Amino acid sequence: MDDGGEIQRLIALMAKLPGLGPRSARRAVLALVRRREALLAPLAEAMATVAERARLCARCGNLDTTEICAICRDPERDDGLICVVEEVGDLWAMERAGAFRGRYHVLGGVLSALDGVGPDDLRIPALAERAATAREVILALNATVDGVTTAHYVADSLAALGVPVTSLAQGVPVGGELDYLDDGTIGAALRARRAL
Repeated sequence: MDDGGEIQRLIALMAKLPGLGPRSARRAVLALVRRREALLAPLAEAMATVAERARLCARCGNLDTTEICAICRDPERDDGLICVVEEVGDLWAMERAGAFRGRYHVLGGVLSALDGVGPDDLRIPALAERAATAREVILALNATVDGVTTAHYVADSLAALGVPVTSLAQGVPVGGELDYLDDGTIGAALRARRAL
C-alpha cells in the first residue's frame, strides 16, 4: 500500500510512539485525516508549539513551556515536602493520583552501571540544594534494582543534611488479590505492614 510519501512518513513516525504499532498508527493517521479540521490541524499546531517551547523546569525538572513549571509556581504547594521521582512521567502519575501537594524533583533517570549512568548524570546535586530547607524528602522511585540502588545512594547523599528521607510503601495494591501477586510483592507487603 503506497498512498503517498508524506502519509507513509506520518504513519512511520506515529508507529514509533509508545503503545502504537504500524497497524494502530495507520488507524490513527486515517482518523486524523478524516477529521482534518477538528483533529489534524489543531494537533499539528499544538505539536509545533510544544516542539518550539517545551523545556524542563529549571527548579524541579518537570516538563512545561515556561522556565519554572506550573507546579513550582503554585503558592498552595508545601515547600517543605519534596517528592523525588525518576522521570517526568512518574511526576505526572503522582499528580494524577492527586494525593501529594508538595514539590517535586525529577532525577532524570536512575543509576545504572549497565547503561553507564552514574551520579553525575542525574540531578542529585540540585536535589541536595533544595533538600537543605525541606522538612522531608520522599523517594518515589520505581521498585527495580536500579531504582532501589538510586534510592539508597540519594538517601546516603542527603544524610548529612539531617532531613528525614522516606520512601513510598510497597506491597499489595488496592484491589489486589494475594493469589495473583509475585513473591517479592508479598514479601514487601509483609515488611511494610502497619497496625489497623
